[in-house]
Amino acid sequence: MKKFLIIAAVVFAAYTFANRHDGATLSQAPVSIPEQGSSAKSEANQAPSSVAEQSTGKSDATIANAFANHESNLQVAGEGVVIKLLPDDNNGGRHQRFIIRLPSNQTILIAHNIDLAPGISALREGDSVQFYGEYEWNEKGGIVHWTHRDPNGSHVAGWLEHQGQRYQ
Repeated sequence: MKKFLIIAAVVFAAYTFANRHDGATLSQAPVSIPEQGSSAKSEANQAPSSVAEQSTGKSDATIANAFANHESNLQVAGEGVVIKLLPDDNNGGRHQRFIIRLPSNQTILIAHNIDLAPGISALREGDSVQFYGEYEWNEKGGIVHWTHRDPNGSHVAGWLEHQGQRYQ
């Protein structure tokens, strides 16, 4: 009986953790990423109705500040150019992954949950992508995930935009 309770507690903890982080493993295949930009400012955690309403410099500065200070769990918006398409991450929740370069020259990984939102099938290197999601720090520049609606309604909805179409 004691073993059963321990196993049940571990399963419950793993389930709770996985749901809190949208099922993303936030892992990344080894990729060589150029040096990161730097700058600092802060920004409200409100979802902009469009990235055009937000200064690109301000969003770049927010992400650069988060990277410099090893901050995570920040809602960010921005736009960048796809520099590398990566294979989908199929561990846990499936994620379309690609690396973008921001106007500040910083690079970040986008991990878009394709179990909860449609993927961008026509995505190519050189394409511009707008995003709104949660930033997580890592030494390579960071990851933006939660680029979709939360089916449980407990997390701010994110999105990607590509060629005028929103994916959420």
